[in-house]
Amino acid sequence: MIARLFPLWAVLFSIFAYFMPAPLAALSDWIVPLLMVIMFGMGLTLTWEDFLRVFRAPGVIGLGVVLQYLVMPLAALLVAKVLALPTEVMVGLVIVGACPGGTASNVICYLARADVALSIAMTAVSTLVAVLATPALVWLYLGETLPVPVAAMLLSLVKIVLLPVVGGTLINSLLGARLDRVRDAFPLISVAAIVLVIGIIVALNQSRIASGGALVMLAVVLHNSIGLAAGYGVARLFRFDPRRARTLAIEVGMQNSGLGVALAVKHFTAMAALPGALFSVWHNLSGAVLAWYWRRQEESAEAVQAGEDARGNVR
Repeated sequence: MIARLFPLWAVLFSIFAYFMPAPLAALSDWIVPLLMVIMFGMGLTLTWEDFLRVFRAPGVIGLGVVLQYLVMPLAALLVAKVLALPTEVMVGLVIVGACPGGTASNVICYLARADVALSIAMTAVSTLVAVLATPALVWLYLGETLPVPVAAMLLSLVKIVLLPVVGGTLINSLLGARLDRVRDAFPLISVAAIVLVIGIIVALNQSRIASGGALVMLAVVLHNSIGLAAGYGVARLFRFDPRRARTLAIEVGMQNSGLGVALAVKHFTAMAALPGALFSVWHNLSGAVLAWYWRRQEESAEAVQAGEDARGNVR
């Protein structure tokens, strides 16, 4: 029951973090370990066959990565133009749109019962592609050069995502059913961890949120929504199953906004970092709501199927 109310806890904790940021901001060093715990829990639900299945269909990964780099920067530019955002804010929004996927998308896919192996593969590939795609897209849309720290990004990806997931998958392969109790506990642990991460992110960006204004927040909401809708819509257009469609929606709509903030601050201005800071808060909240909705759909379908199987056995 607690895990099913994930969006409510995320919103309530965000409100608490906004009005009392100091205690949570002091926990900024917890973000990486908490994400690693969640990723390890994901690994406990996966097998090597899950990853082999994903890499047997490279076209799905390719479509997701192309959508991400095609839709998100263009959507950022169009939203900024339609809302007549200041130039500095437009720059920040386009930078976020040109960034690869982040680890938060893997967490949301896990909680949404999407295809976690596909999510991890897409995040890894989009991060590798970022070394060329991110600076090229920023130059194309803004006429600015932008070096991307791809080596540092890949190191973070290995540390936060790949090692914990591989470790969890290895243990799952060795112990199997003996892990059932531990495996069953991890969705609740993951919900608690990601709610805490969201709270810390809100606390760290409290001043930016307060000064951001409704218009910039609207731009971020529209930008994220376009990515989510495009990923899901195109996936269904290609007749992908619902789990893959959810995965593409989450991977396209959720960006490595932390990278966007870092690049904006380093190469532009603090104001240019505002969209990335707001995006980092919003995409976790919107992802939490989607994860809750899709998980409920999945559980309802399982309950209906179980009822039909039971009736069939009785007959």
